[in-house]
Amino acid sequence: MKKSAIWSFMLLLVMALFLAACNNDASKTEKENEKDTSGDTTATTDKPSTEGGIVTFGTDVAPEGVYDPAYSGSIVDSYIQNFTTEGIYDVNDNLEYVPNLASWEISEDKLTYTFTFQKGVKWHNGEELTVDDWVFALETLADPDYAGPRFNYAEGIKGAKAKKEGKADKIEGIEVVDPHTVKITFEQVKINNLEQLWQYPMPKKHYEGIAVKDLEESKQVRENPVGLGPFKVKKVVDGEYSELERFDDYWKGKPQLDGVIVKVIDPSLATGAFQNGEIDIMDIRPQSVKELEALGNVRIEETNGVGYSYIGLRFGHRDKAALKNVADFDKFNAKELRQALLYAINRPAMIDAFLEGKATVANTVIPTTFWTAAPESELNQYEFNPEKAKELLAAAGYVDKDGDGFVEDPKGQPFKISFGHYAGSAAFEGRAQAIVQSWNDIGVKTELATGSLIEFNLYNDMKDNDDAALEAFFGAWSMGSDPDPSGLWGNDAEWNYGRWVDPKNQELLDKGLSEEAFDKDKRMATYVEWQKYFNEELPALPLWENLDLYGINNRLQGVHVNAVGFQTDVYKWHIKE
Repeated sequence: MKKSAIWSFMLLLVMALFLAACNNDASKTEKENEKDTSGDTTATTDKPSTEGGIVTFGTDVAPEGVYDPAYSGSIVDSYIQNFTTEGIYDVNDNLEYVPNLASWEISEDKLTYTFTFQKGVKWHNGEELTVDDWVFALETLADPDYAGPRFNYAEGIKGAKAKKEGKADKIEGIEVVDPHTVKITFEQVKINNLEQLWQYPMPKKHYEGIAVKDLEESKQVRENPVGLGPFKVKKVVDGEYSELERFDDYWKGKPQLDGVIVKVIDPSLATGAFQNGEIDIMDIRPQSVKELEALGNVRIEETNGVGYSYIGLRFGHRDKAALKNVADFDKFNAKELRQALLYAINRPAMIDAFLEGKATVANTVIPTTFWTAAPESELNQYEFNPEKAKELLAAAGYVDKDGDGFVEDPKGQPFKISFGHYAGSAAFEGRAQAIVQSWNDIGVKTELATGSLIEFNLYNDMKDNDDAALEAFFGAWSMGSDPDPSGLWGNDAEWNYGRWVDPKNQELLDKGLSEEAFDKDKRMATYVEWQKYFNEELPALPLWENLDLYGINNRLQGVHVNAVGFQTDVYKWHIKE
């Protein structure tokens, strides 16, 4: 089949899927976890403000129900936490870290940070926040029995690794000065020590008597959470909604809304829900934009974000006890194979077919939002070229020896890729099938892992546990506000789901955080070198940078959208009827 015919078929397929879903897909924008911002996105209206009221936030994925950031891994849980929790710092529109619960001073040797906490900040249970709550959080992350995914946000503190390994009872680098002052000393000077420091206190008294090994599954985390944010959890109906109510003693001032409901919405019903006023705000997918723009009561906000989509490739597994990634799976060791797989994908056509043009092709995994992004002129573009892909395969010894239309590996053995993709909107089926077809077209036999798209939370579990079915897998990642890519691509990063381990990779990532990196020009040069190396080696296949898209009911005011999200100062959200 010719390529034009293939893409016509895929377009027809996705259109049919959309029709089957009643043309009402309104799923969340992909993030997986910052550039020019749109500023204050409050719509103007002559109608008066209404004090109080309830706002409904829609999501097409049910939350896992983990209300402490130290344990959660779901973006929907993080949405809820952004209403109920509070951190020591905020990130402004210019991607600068600014004081929130605490301010800080840095020692001359850049190793010790002294944090001074706000006084009079209350937890939802009425207890006052002190530095002990933050120290408790840091000590929990470094506890040998802590099994959550956030130890990397404490491991830079002097003595944290010793505690994690059971060699110390406390973290040496933490010194409590008084109830509102604490000193944190790091193992080494890094330019992003602050950005990589865990920012969320944990309510020490609320968790009193619970062993660290039992904390994640405790009622205090999953049923009766206590936070510092403008809203607190009132009621949870699993798989349906979470009801949040106003916290009158919120330290920045009484929230203007009475509460927020986080409601699970069937994607096929989302547009109607907006039209009927059943939901007020939702992180939406590109396919929903035209329908929502046609509604008189909804506005669309879009901004360049910090997320991108990619295809991960399996290189090994994670040794969870040693907190190390182990490269022991050699299917994708040939660089020419990896490059061929990217040349085979028509990324511009996929963006048009499945993202309504609301994305740009990416050849690096640092979004162009960041000042550290490499110039495109210094990167291989990997423009769609199936003939080039076939040439690379042949050069690496991947040839069709038995005449069945698919290549064997260099040893003459059958070669097949199991590709995984999570379930969601109607576009996902077409997108997954397009990738599978693209690789089959160059003679690389590819099949969908498990035979179908995989439920989102199960998919994440499979990645966490290095499931053998996910040899290649679709992923999306949000970098937050720190341009350091180590969180996903460091040799031993927990989020490095492909388990890519490469000495030069780690050398460059470390250099980008070293004392030398305090020179902005040198740091830029290091990250450009790293991106060029990544772009050549392709341990994963960059696909595109997504636009962040939000549908907002015009009655909801005070929403501020920027590159890192839409939940800045949610206590200022209010209703105009």
